[in-house]
Amino acid sequence: MQSSKRIQAVQPPIIAVVAELIRANPGTISLGQGVVHYPPPDAVVARMVEAMALPERHQYGHVAGLPPLLEQIRAKLAGENRIDVDEGSEIVVTAGGNMAFVHALLAIADPGDEIILQAPYYFNHEMAIRMASCKPVIVSTDESYQVQVEAIRRAITARTRAVVTISPNNPTGAVYDEASLRAVNALCRAHDLYHISDEAYEYFTYDGAAHFSPGSIDGAAAHTISLYSLSKAYGMAAWRIGYMVLPGALLAAVKKIQDTILICPPVPSQYAALGAMEAGAAYCRQFVEPMAEVRHLVLDELARLGPRITVPPVRGAFYVFVQVDTALDALALVRRLIQDYGVAVIPGTTFGMTNGCYLRIAYGALHRETVAEAMGRLCEGLSELVSA
Repeated sequence: MQSSKRIQAVQPPIIAVVAELIRANPGTISLGQGVVHYPPPDAVVARMVEAMALPERHQYGHVAGLPPLLEQIRAKLAGENRIDVDEGSEIVVTAGGNMAFVHALLAIADPGDEIILQAPYYFNHEMAIRMASCKPVIVSTDESYQVQVEAIRRAITARTRAVVTISPNNPTGAVYDEASLRAVNALCRAHDLYHISDEAYEYFTYDGAAHFSPGSIDGAAAHTISLYSLSKAYGMAAWRIGYMVLPGALLAAVKKIQDTILICPPVPSQYAALGAMEAGAAYCRQFVEPMAEVRHLVLDELARLGPRITVPPVRGAFYVFVQVDTALDALALVRRLIQDYGVAVIPGTTFGMTNGCYLRIAYGALHRETVAEAMGRLCEGLSELVSA
């Protein structure tokens, strides 16, 4: 007895694969998983404990989310993202940003339909598309990992249903400029496609880079799906809470999907999210400046490797995506780095980069001193494993 051919076609979850290697090599420092090192605001637990003291709070909640949380999100979207939900959009709270993407995919696409991703892509997006029996169409970004609008245009076919952008980007750390995102959104509108905009890292920008939400564009409400997560900004990865802004015409479909898969977002996590959003973006931003300093440490260490690696501009999230000048397979290189040097990174193949050796370095989960130690090990390993 085997699993379905559909699931067999999906790549293994790389974080779990690398985690097994780390467990087999005690003492390894992980620059692998994309989480932050800081905890949630105090109000998160306080809000949750207070709310769950009432017996009725242990029953099912509203399928789209608790009304107080929806109102808090509505105010945040208007004030920070310039998205007016009254202009034809709706909000649905989900169990994390990944679930929001799956909801969007199931609501808009049929088996065999095509979804355009930018390479390097976020691996869970590509995996979800294949699970839905759809086809990921991969469009390369440029040498700075910026979107190429004309390449996206050329990739559109009669089966295309959506174009996906992630900014700030996972895995590259690139921040797409407003003009490019406007151009992608206009392209989607002209071709009757959805623009799925993943904005999980909206607060993590550096060196004057600015985050832009395509959902704020006049006339974008009918074809733009915006995805958000509390996992990164508020240190709430374990709470599994996110939300989506979607065209009103898709609300009934998304409610069907949500009711079937989840019934309702976890009520304790929603009250925790309410506490986090009451603390607001200022809570996250106090950590962004120290993270920017860690980012400089990472880039300075990588610069010591000279021509062994190529490091494109990095202005967002907490990732650096490097190309290594080696004939080694990326996963083989990751194994050597873990086994011989005690440091873990993620191979670029899982992000769709098979023409060369690429590595994703994630520096958000660790304090500065640990990152410094990890980067020392990484650079030592690359210096010895990769010829200059």
